[in-house]
Parts: sequence; C-alpha cells; structure tokens
Amino acid sequence: MQDEIDPFVAHRRLLFGTAYQMLGTVTDAEDILQDAWIKWHEVDRDSVTHPKSYLVRTVTNLALNRLTSARATRETYVGPWLPEPLLTTTTDAAQETEMADTVSTAMLVVLETLAPVERAVFVLREVFGYSHAEIAGFLDRPEPTVRQIALRARNHVHARRPRFDTDPAARTEITEKFLAAAHGGDVNALMELLAPEVTLWNDGGGKVTAARRPLYGPDHVARWLLGAMAKPISADIHLESAWVNGELSIVAVLGEYRVGALTYDIRDGRIENIRFQVNPDKVAGLQPPTGDVSVAGSVEE
Repeated sequence: MQDEIDPFVAHRRLLFGTAYQMLGTVTDAEDILQDAWIKWHEVDRDSVTHPKSYLVRTVTNLALNRLTSARATRETYVGPWLPEPLLTTTTDAAQETEMADTVSTAMLVVLETLAPVERAVFVLREVFGYSHAEIAGFLDRPEPTVRQIALRARNHVHARRPRFDTDPAARTEITEKFLAAAHGGDVNALMELLAPEVTLWNDGGGKVTAARRPLYGPDHVARWLLGAMAKPISADIHLESAWVNGELSIVAVLGEYRVGALTYDIRDGRIENIRFQVNPDKVAGLQPPTGDVSVAGSVEE
C-alpha cells in the first residue's frame, strides 16, 4: 500500500504562492515555507482537523510577521525596490493569462501599496478564492471586519492596477523587436518600441551599478539601456526571452546563469513601463526550476 503524501508536500505549491504574493520575494517565501515545515512537524497531528487550512493559516501569519518587519527595511533600500522575479513555465494559455493577472511584477508592485493585513486578505480572497469566513479564521478577526478589509483592498488594487494589452502575439512581436534592437545597438528602433510616457525602474539594491531614480521618456530610457549593455562589465551578457511571472519577458544571461530580468507592460502596441531587476540577491527565482512553477492557485487545489 502506497504511503499517504504528507499534506505539506501535497500543498507546497499553494503555500509558496501564498507566501510569494504576500512578500514579493522568492527568498523570503522559501524561508517562510522552511519555518512552516518546522511548525508542521512539531504540531500534534491529531489536533489538526484540516491540515490544508492549518498550513495556509500558518504560512499567512508567518508571512504577515515577515512583511511587517520588511516594510521598515525597504524604507532605507538603495534605489527603487522591485519584487523578485520568478521564472514560470506553462503551456496552458488560459493559465498564462491567469498568472499574468495575479503575479505579474506590475501586480506585485501594486500589492506593495497595501497594508500587510490588506495584502493578506486580498491574496487569500482574490487570488486563491477563500471565503471571508475562512480568512477570518486564518487571521483571528471577525468576518464583518474581513469583509470590509477585502472591499477596501480590492478597490485600492483595482484603482492602481495598470491597464495593458494582453495579446500574446503582440507581446511576442514586441519582445522580438526589442531583443533585435538591443543586440544591434539600434537606439532609434528601440525608441520606436517605447511609449512616450515610458518609465524604467532599476533595482540594483546598492549591490551593482543601477539607476537609483526612475528614468523617463523614450530617448532617456533607450540610451540608458544601450549604454548599460555597452559597458565592459556587460560584455559577456546576452539577452533572451523567457516567461517571468506569467508573462513573456527578457532575461539577462551570463554563461548559464540569469543575472537580471526586464519585465514590462504593453499598451497600444508600445512598452509603457519597464522594471529591470539586477540585484544579485534577488535573482534566485530566475534560475531554471526543477519542475513547472505556478504561484497562482485555488482553494480546490
């Protein structure tokens, strides 16, 4: 008779997705899972009626504690703070659209503007589909209070969620043109792909050379990008397309190691926002996974 799968192992993808979307960092999410694993193996299993709910509750509260302390640290962060990118792989077009809507770097940036408890409620309710009553149990709060928090968080996110094109063919075409212009050093071709109001945020975390303030406008952004690629330190780095946070994006590769990621929004056929993550402490999620990675899910999972 086959041994029963440990509930932690069975729900690990859901637990990682919860922690990642609450924290915006792969390394912190993995740390949370490590702590949750310890708690899970210390608890009296006979006292746990619903293992999945217990595990989600544990991860949620551990992530809440981590997020509260992390927000103070981010106030002294060097330059723009961006979420950690996560390499994702899927052949399901519907799943790609769902993931892009919930875990794109643009969405994670918006989630950063929520208070910790608002973020937890939004992720559990809007992404994973938990009921208000279940979330109230996870957070030890009255259900009416959770309903109010959920409504406030949803309105906040919807007001700030960027509106962009989701046509896969258009994104593929623009990505290919971007790569060709970047590799060819063609500033004019690159500028044509950028929206007039394009903005670039570059996260180096003070660990590597990076723009410490947002860059604005096609000319400024295009020349800065090509200038960064022309530096001697970038001589052995090449760009290639990859699926990052559920969207076709661009990664910078040195040898076989991904050292950075460019994720972007597209509106009316042009790139409007660029988020360039090059902090060496925040690229672990870009390395090839051992299996398919998904951080979106549901309570039925």
